[in-house]
Amino acid sequence: MANIRLIRRQIRGVQNIAKITRAMEMIATSKMRRAQEAGLAGRPYAELITRVLSHLAALEETGREHHPLLERRPVKRVAILHITPDRGLCGGLHSSLNRNLASFILEQKLPTSLIVVGRKGIDFARRNHLDIHAEFTHMSDRASLLDTLPISRIIMEDYVGGHCDQVFLAYAQFVSTTVQRPVMQQILPIEPAMPEAGVSPDYIYEPGPTAVLSALLPRFVEMLVYHAVLEAIASEQSARVVAMRNATDNANELIQSLTLTYNKVRQESITTELLDIAGGAAALG
Repeated sequence: MANIRLIRRQIRGVQNIAKITRAMEMIATSKMRRAQEAGLAGRPYAELITRVLSHLAALEETGREHHPLLERRPVKRVAILHITPDRGLCGGLHSSLNRNLASFILEQKLPTSLIVVGRKGIDFARRNHLDIHAEFTHMSDRASLLDTLPISRIIMEDYVGGHCDQVFLAYAQFVSTTVQRPVMQQILPIEPAMPEAGVSPDYIYEPGPTAVLSALLPRFVEMLVYHAVLEAIASEQSARVVAMRNATDNANELIQSLTLTYNKVRQESITTELLDIAGGAAALG
């Protein structure tokens, strides 16, 4: 009977775990949808600002080589904005992001400083004694542009001040619910894409191309950082959806296995009791 009670207790415990993981899956699904909608809503703005920036960079009168965010110089120090989740229970997402960062740093063979968003990245950097320049935690699941502005300002101030010569952005790009791709993208110095051949939009810039370019470049960096955070949030929640779904499925399979074991043990116990009763009756007869 002790085994029966133990198995029954195990079944109840696994059932409770399955309820929790199922609830976490549903919460992550709703958050993932919000993050996807936010990312999709910002794409038209990102496409337009990239198009305008490309057109401005092609104009000779802008003097693009003199703008500090476009200045190219010998690379002596690299900075990386590393965006990771704050919490676990999202499969191997943070592990793949941290491995991608470590591989990139080893390939660079240059002094590297980190601006880390998320506790998983901070813990990894501290364990490996990496140079952390700034830390950001508790990023909201509904992050706005205002939430990411301090990150963008630090990046631009460090680059303009000469503390780093190249800045990369490391984050998880949301591809689908089951696929999140680690990305390493250069954001400074800005390298505007050249306009398409034969396409020359007739823009009139006020107060002038140079002034517009100077105002647009910081906004472009802020947009890149903000969209990377949105992609990271969507990737985290989608990875958590998959992880919690797998955990729920595994719990249900374990419940079935424990229930089968429970029925077998209970049947053996009943059979033993019947044999004892039959043996006692035969002895009395």
